[in-house]
Formats: sequence, C-alpha cells, structure tokens
Amino acid sequence: MRKATITGVGHHVPDRKVNNQYFNDLYNKDIDTFLKAKRNIETRYFMADDEATSDLIVPAAQTAMEKASIRAEDLDLIIVATDTPDYISPSTASVVQHKLKATNAGIFDLNSACAGFVTAMDVATKYIQTDKAYRNILVVGAYGMSKFLDWDDYKIASMFADGAGAVVVSESNGDNGEVSACALYGDGQYHDYMGIYAGGTHMPTTNAAIENKDNLLRFAKKIPVETNGIHWPRLIHNLLDRIKKDVSDIDTFFLTQLNIETINSTLDNLKVPRERSHNVMNKFGYTGSACIPMAISDAVQNQKLKKGDLVFMLGSGGGMSMAALSMTWGYDT
Repeated sequence: MRKATITGVGHHVPDRKVNNQYFNDLYNKDIDTFLKAKRNIETRYFMADDEATSDLIVPAAQTAMEKASIRAEDLDLIIVATDTPDYISPSTASVVQHKLKATNAGIFDLNSACAGFVTAMDVATKYIQTDKAYRNILVVGAYGMSKFLDWDDYKIASMFADGAGAVVVSESNGDNGEVSACALYGDGQYHDYMGIYAGGTHMPTTNAAIENKDNLLRFAKKIPVETNGIHWPRLIHNLLDRIKKDVSDIDTFFLTQLNIETINSTLDNLKVPRERSHNVMNKFGYTGSACIPMAISDAVQNQKLKKGDLVFMLGSGGGMSMAALSMTWGYDT
C-alpha cells in the first residue's frame, strides 16, 4: 500500500493582534490572570470586517506549497476543515481553489468542528493510500470564529481567535516519513451542547434566531470536564498498540489548544514530560480546527522537529468528535 506523508506546512494569522489587556479594559475586570494561568492564552488575532476564512487559508496554503516545492496546479485535491466557512454553500474549498488557481484540484469542505484538521488528515491519507491519481493534497484547518462571538460573554469572547494552518500531504518515497495510524471517535449525545445553531435547516437565520443569539457561538450545556482526559489517552494508546510503540517513543504531541490544564494532565497521566506537547495558544489564542496545523507549522518554523520523530496529533471538537493520528516526521526542520 502507498504511504502518505507531510511534505510542506504553513500558517497565517490576520493583522489585528489583540492582547489580554484589551479584554481587561473592555470588561473592566482582570481576565488576563485567568487566561494566562488556566488557558495559556496571552495574545490572539482577529480578522478585519472585510476578511473571510478563505483569506486566511490562501497565504498558509501558499507557504505550505512553497515548502513542499509544488505549484498550485500540482494539487490534486483541496480539503478545507472548518466550522466557520465563507458560506453555508458552496464550499470554502471552492473559493480557495479559485484564489490559488489550483485548476486541477478536486474540492470539498469537512466539518467535525475542532477535530476537523486531524479528521481531514485521515481522509487525505486514505486518498493517497488507495488511489494513484492523488499525489498532492492540500489539507487545511481554518478558523474565523471572531465573526461568531457573543461579546456580552467575556468567557467566550476572550478565548477564541482566527487563523489558518495548511499542510501538503503527498506520497511517501520511503525515506520522508509516513502516516502510520489514524483513529476517529464520536459521541453524538453532545451535539447540542456547544455550537453555532442558526443558519442550517434545523434553525434558519431568522430575526428571532438572531435576537436569541443562536447565530453566535453558544455553550448551551457543559460537556463533562473529564471527557478529554478519558478519551485522549485512550486514543493515544489505541494508536500505540497498532504501531507497536510505547508512549515514551512519542517525540512530539500536537493537541487541541483550548485548555492547557487538560493538555498537562493528559501528559502527566501518560507519564511523559509536559514539554513534549508543542503549544501555541499563548501566541495565537484558541483557533479551533486551525490550532493543530498552526502548531505544527510553528514547530517547523522553530526547528522543533527532526527526521524520524514520532509525532502524534489529537483533535477534539464539538459534536462531540475526536481524531487521532500518528506519523513519522520526514525531514529535519
């Protein structure tokens, strides 16, 4: 079976940089202390009024393609993982294809909330493995949640941010790393716990929905706090069993960047040093489906990965959905 690997990465954030002091001033309370201590968030970036999610994707994609030494016309498929698309329909991937002039690429969006990027990596891996027509696939995680924030709720408004991360997934030549295993998990009983509920067929965007703020991000119910702490280690061990490795063999973790306490407790439970998780929420805030590819790109930019490293990605999002992936990194950074 053909193998898939990452050959190029990139990320992009909008121009507007917002630090925690902005929220201290906006809400006249000390939000900075909580965000730093409990979320590891110090700064984030917000889109301009005239920017859309696709505007964040294109620069990230261009960087990833440059690093992979390919052109836009070399792309066979574009997968955009996002729950903040340009439109309900058509796909944001179609906008990205047009802006990149990637005329040979198939296009579709994928939405499994903040687990989207790792889920899309699983999909791209299987395309490469099973169909020789696919040689280079652009996989994007993108987030424009600032357009959907309820500014009356400081706990939500101060955590979320905008950004995009992109990777090029190509066939492995046997010496440039490979994706070794993927696993997905879902628990749909939590589908109405958090999300943007207006705009689809269940709840069209009516004046009543807008007045009730159903067109904005809502945390309608509280998902049990231990959920990630239970399922993240379980999924990690699932992959380790399949690739016949031990947790101590994992060189770098890329985990959903929402809660530093969950990340730390997971690594503590696994009995691995906390430093093995590459975290970027201090610089970028919480960027949902973009946070893992942005963290990967940041790690590459800071020369944190080397050829042969065992890398684990684990995304967790509303719905509830989770996705895990293991791979051997293919080049020195």
